[in-house]
Amino acid sequence: MQIVFGIDFGTTNSALSVYRNGTVEVVAVDDNDGAGELMRSVLYFNEENEIYVGQEAIHHYVSDGAAGRFMQSIKTFLPNSSFDSTEVFGRRYTIDDLVAIILRKIKTRGEAYVGCPVESVVLGRPVVFSTDAVKDAMAEKRLENAARKSGFKNIWFQYEPIAAALAFEETLQAGQERTVFIGDFGGGTSDFSVIRVKGGAFSRSDRRSDVLSLGGVYVAGDKFDSQIMWDKVAYHFGRYARYKTMGKDDWVGIPKSIIYTLCQWHRIPLLRARKTRELIRVVKGTTDSRQAIENLENIINDNFGFFLFQAIEKTKCELSGQEQALISFTDRNLCINEELGKSEFETLNAENFQQVANCIDEVIARSGLMPAQIDTVSLTGGTSRIPYIQNLFAKRFGRDKLENRDAFTSVVHGLGSSVPLFTNPSGY
Repeated sequence: MQIVFGIDFGTTNSALSVYRNGTVEVVAVDDNDGAGELMRSVLYFNEENEIYVGQEAIHHYVSDGAAGRFMQSIKTFLPNSSFDSTEVFGRRYTIDDLVAIILRKIKTRGEAYVGCPVESVVLGRPVVFSTDAVKDAMAEKRLENAARKSGFKNIWFQYEPIAAALAFEETLQAGQERTVFIGDFGGGTSDFSVIRVKGGAFSRSDRRSDVLSLGGVYVAGDKFDSQIMWDKVAYHFGRYARYKTMGKDDWVGIPKSIIYTLCQWHRIPLLRARKTRELIRVVKGTTDSRQAIENLENIINDNFGFFLFQAIEKTKCELSGQEQALISFTDRNLCINEELGKSEFETLNAENFQQVANCIDEVIARSGLMPAQIDTVSLTGGTSRIPYIQNLFAKRFGRDKLENRDAFTSVVHGLGSSVPLFTNPSGY
């Protein structure tokens, strides 16, 4: 009996599917999180060198008072050539070591479910890890190395939007044909494909000629959160603060590099560098915004960026169903209550939305089809529920063609469906 895992290692969440006896099922991977179909792609190292993954990592991080090392959005570092490893309480971990810890946890839970060791996996990957071909190849190789370190021997990759298309294909009746535009909106990237699908045994044949177009852009859920942070919240942490340098009377602003880093939740721990913390200490001595600089110190020292961005994400999600929402967060002397309207959110993210729109148009153009020739638009991922995103597709294809599939498990189900395409010599 052939058993192969499909793993969607995501920027925010990860998930597992199992292919066996010709069928695919999505398996719970996080016993500490309700239904457990998703596991947060986070790690927590406490001072005793114990390592926790997923919701368990968040629980221990909170109960320990953020005393250890918390890591999130690790996937975004895969194409980053300047990030090779990090030291945690005296031990050095490479980027693939960190990813392997998460993959090993998923593998262990999957093996417990099926009752036997599993050495084969189909891993999802974005269409674009990086626009730099060398960095893109490096990212995939790092992910492959992580899979090998976690115990897998047979490893295949599938583009995430193609996986989503294969999941859609399984909903069709035998012989039913569709040309589908797939939009897969993750935490780090938004990926698109145009693919011909057909229900029945056809789904197990060679698929290369069915993939008409692929494309992706580095704009997704995290980018929208970062934009809110930059425009609505960063001033609480010194975005507009000024200070006087030693021996001079001229006012200068906080280096933008610090604020840019602050606005990317997975990069906030990088502000712990000695040089940066020393600069912040100097700034605090002469700044005209002392409380804001103290807030900046506290978010670095107390490592509460994860919780702040959870509040920001919550506000963003609320705007998908209402016209106004409140960014609410409290820590120490910091009390944030910022109103954000849907129209303001759309204005702040105009450039981000335009990048997504441009990529959609490029993928359509490369397919050689007109929008009217595409039968269905299938959207997955939480960001796909943003009304402005929905409107981008409605304007191009008509609202009646839009389908919102399972927002978080379509890709991982499709990865399981990809198994015969790789293990069959005639496969994709």
